[in-house]
Amino acid sequence: MMWAEEEFADLDLGDARLNRRLMRLAETFARQPQASIPSACGGWAETKGAYRFFGAGSVGWQDILQPHWDCTRTRMSEHPVVLCLQDTTELDFNGQKIAGLGRLSYEAQRGMYLHPTYAVTPDREPLGVIDAWMWARPEVGAPAPVESTRWIEGYARVAEQASALPQSRLVYVADREGDMLELMQYAQTLGHPADWLLRARHDRKLPGGGKLWATVTTGEPLGSIRFTQPARPGQPAREVRQSVYARRVTLAGGITVTCVVARERQAPPGIKPLEWRLLSNRDGVDFASAIELIDWYRVRWEIELLFHLVKNACRIEALQLSTVPRLERAIALYLVVAWRIARLMRLGRTCPELPAELFFEPDEWKGAHVLLKKKVPGSPPTLNTVIRLIATLGGFLGRKRDGEPGVKTLWIGLQRVTDFATGLRYARESGERLTCG
Repeated sequence: MMWAEEEFADLDLGDARLNRRLMRLAETFARQPQASIPSACGGWAETKGAYRFFGAGSVGWQDILQPHWDCTRTRMSEHPVVLCLQDTTELDFNGQKIAGLGRLSYEAQRGMYLHPTYAVTPDREPLGVIDAWMWARPEVGAPAPVESTRWIEGYARVAEQASALPQSRLVYVADREGDMLELMQYAQTLGHPADWLLRARHDRKLPGGGKLWATVTTGEPLGSIRFTQPARPGQPAREVRQSVYARRVTLAGGITVTCVVARERQAPPGIKPLEWRLLSNRDGVDFASAIELIDWYRVRWEIELLFHLVKNACRIEALQLSTVPRLERAIALYLVVAWRIARLMRLGRTCPELPAELFFEPDEWKGAHVLLKKKVPGSPPTLNTVIRLIATLGGFLGRKRDGEPGVKTLWIGLQRVTDFATGLRYARESGERLTCG
């Protein structure tokens, strides 16, 4: 069974033809995520079918994601802790004639916003997308919804998931934009069915006097941590040492939180010291509990990786669709494609000994060997072996200092492998037809 048939097994769009079309499109776009719709479809009939599907007014983008949501919930149920990451990204369609676009950060930019909830494990295994907001801003002066509501409604969706997953502890994780007293009060009103972890933006005044961050960092730190900060534009990778502080404090409105501050010591000259300030409903204030919250927050980078895949691997900002509803249907499908690429990469690192046949068809893992002129093994190799072969086809060199493959070499290699596998299947089916004839 192909991966899309499994992920969309419970799909019900009210028409069996639409169901089949969606599964074909998922497989097609996963094979060539960077290609335009006509290029990926490879012919006018399939291209016309794709555009008709995205123009189907009877299909909502939520309908497309529903079976993926259901599969994600099943995967979540297998883990004691699941981190539910939230963030927003701009989708810039400037210059394209798409009805319904709105302004972005700058008035001249035209586009829309995407705000998903992404479920991952503390070990960074991507489980899937469990919620999404998509919207375009109206013109200046026109009535507009309160955009900050998405953070509170995002927590509400996570809380609903928590009630259906009593054996799993869900943790809502958000960046500075999610630092809202209203969100904390809402979670408290519900009885914290899901934990929450926010990066603090506001140095609030405390009811008993003093400011939040100074109060928390008074006295000796609980301990220190050390890690390597990855390279960034203009900055090489560097070692970071932080002192860790934690304290339970009461904010305005009687909201009691744990505040953790990780403050860098001895940053290099000219480099702004790295400091994290986190808020959570969890009540542990010892060193181990503080480190756990810091580790969970660092996993938030996975949603940035999802955005990278959606924008650069799937190139959704290059989609030429005529209306926002059509874009939303395409984005919903590409979210699932991006999740699958991220999941393959992470499992290749964290679960390298899994059999490759769990994720790849025989023609695919055999094709990776053939394309690299390597002997095809008699039995399915490990997932990590196949991931590295596929990434090699995408430019991964595999030197000792290179570590494990990243998503870019993986998505490029996947295109070559899946094209080769498609050719093998076509040749085999053609041979069978000729034999029967």
